[in-house]
Amino acid sequence: MLCKLTYKNELRPGLFNFIIDCPQIAAKAKPGQFLHVLCGGSAYLRRPISICDAVDGRFVRFIFEVRGKGTAELAKAQPGQTLDILGPLGNGFDAAPGEGKALLIGGGIGIFPLLMLAKKLPQKPDVMLGFRDKQSAVMIQEFSNAADDVFIASDDGSIGFKGFVTDILKSKIASGAKYSRIYTCGPLPMMKIVADTAKENGIDCQVSMEERMGCGVGACVACACAMTDGSKKRVCKDGPVFSGAEVDFDG
Repeated sequence: MLCKLTYKNELRPGLFNFIIDCPQIAAKAKPGQFLHVLCGGSAYLRRPISICDAVDGRFVRFIFEVRGKGTAELAKAQPGQTLDILGPLGNGFDAAPGEGKALLIGGGIGIFPLLMLAKKLPQKPDVMLGFRDKQSAVMIQEFSNAADDVFIASDDGSIGFKGFVTDILKSKIASGAKYSRIYTCGPLPMMKIVADTAKENGIDCQVSMEERMGCGVGACVACACAMTDGSKKRVCKDGPVFSGAEVDFDG
C-alpha cells in the first residue's frame, strides 16, 4: 500500500518520528500492531516498525531508530514522498484489562507502541519508562497526558530514578500498589523480570516481542520464538503480543 509521508522530525539524533496519511491502515490499527515498511526500494528487506498511534481515522504515526542500512535509507524520506507499507499486521494488546488500573512498562524504543494503548484504555493507567540517560528520554509529556502517574528510570540517574524500571515496579508492588494487568515492551531481560514479577503477584501480563522478520505475514517462520509448552510461535502472525506466562524467555 502506498502511503504519503506527511510529517517527519528527529526526536533525538538517529530517532525519527514519521506520520503517514493512510486511512486504510488508520481505521484498522490496534495498539501493539506493526507496519512492514519498505526501506528505499528492493535493495532492502521490509522492516517491522510498531505503530505508535493512529489519529482521526486517517493518520498513522510510527517511530524508528536508525540501526542499519535499511532504516538509514528510510530516514532519508521527505514529507510528500510515498512509502510502500503493509499493515496493520499482527495481534495487538487486549485493551480491556478488567476492573482496576493497568500498568504500562516500556524500555528504550519499546515505549513507542505503548502510547496508543495508554490512550485506548478505559481508565488512565500508570506508566513506567526506562531510558539509558536523559539524552535518550523522549515522549514523557505525551505519556503524562495519557496516564495517571508516570515513573521514570535511567541507567545513570540523569533523569528520574537511578536504576532499572523493573526496580520501580517491584517497589510499587511491595508498597501495596494493585494492578489489573501489566503491559510491557522493551529489552528481553526487562520483559522477563516484568513477566516473572507479574506471575509471582498473580497479575495478568501481556508482552510485546521483537524478533527479526522476513515476510511479516507468517510464511517464512524467521521470527519464531519459544513458548513454555515447548512450541514455537511466530512473532509476526501469532504475536507480537503474547501472554507473559506463555513466553519462554530463556528459550
